[in-house]
Amino acid sequence: MTVARIIHYHPELPLDFDQLLLGIHADARADRMLDPFTQRFHQVVDHWTTRPGFSCAVSYEGREPTGFAYGAPLTAGREWWRGLLDPAPDAAATFGLSELMVRPAWRGQGLAQRLHDALLEARPEELVCLLAEADQPRARARGESWGYRPVGPTRPVAGSPAYTVMLRRLRPVPLPLVPLRAVPLGTGQEYRERAVTRPDGPTADEY
Repeated sequence: MTVARIIHYHPELPLDFDQLLLGIHADARADRMLDPFTQRFHQVVDHWTTRPGFSCAVSYEGREPTGFAYGAPLTAGREWWRGLLDPAPDAAATFGLSELMVRPAWRGQGLAQRLHDALLEARPEELVCLLAEADQPRARARGESWGYRPVGPTRPVAGSPAYTVMLRRLRPVPLPLVPLRAVPLGTGQEYRERAVTRPDGPTADEY
């Protein structure tokens, strides 16, 4: 197993930090680069790196970047799980884990979990939320193995894949997650379109 060095970037980011993330993404998603949504990743990076509280963990082998995980606190009242849980969690401050990517040559070594854990190690929020692609059952299974529970479907922006919203506590307290309604996950057919066309583009938590 390669011993990775992980560097945590926050709150100040190095010059051309976006290019670092885009380079990792180009390798990690090389098989999807013809997909229009994948081609918009530079917009996603611009959006998240300018959010208050943005934080990113990047792994290296020597000087070679091998993967990253990043996110930021979600706006109160507009967390990804809103509308999917009834009742809502009492402790609702939520960190949104937006992206986690490992380049192909460094997969299968537990690096994804190391990046995940490094990113969340000192977070002050009570909850952490991520979106797992609905047609990628391994992504959902990985989230469940890390303590997340699926709470419902979403499609965050027009043209995006269907996702499953997954939630866990950052503190060792049981999380009573009760879905608003029973929804069979994984077929892609039941996903409701939550994106709304706005003249000023997507709002803060729609990526």
